[in-house]
Amino acid sequence: NNNNNSIPDNYSLGQNYPNPFNPVTTINYDIKTNGFVSIKIYTILGEEVATVVDAFKTAGSYSVDFNASALSSGVYIYRINTGSFTDAKKMVLVK
Repeated sequence: NNNNNSIPDNYSLGQNYPNPFNPVTTINYDIKTNGFVSIKIYTILGEEVATVVDAFKTAGSYSVDFNASALSSGVYIYRINTGSFTDAKKMVLVK
């Protein structure tokens, strides 16, 4: 979901909230130019377990909910890739 009409000055990937979570969490991110955006979830060992965003997005601030009900408790990494920007953060699922 696009949160507002203003264009961010920078790319950013926010820390998920709540963290730890069970089983739904929200991830906020900003993109400063139009482009393809991918956000994927990985196990701590690097195995991809989910794709949260995989689409062309216009510049703006977004939030997306991730439902991890099919995953087991543990530490996961979520990673954004826009082509010119990549970042990753940890999140903890507690069931």
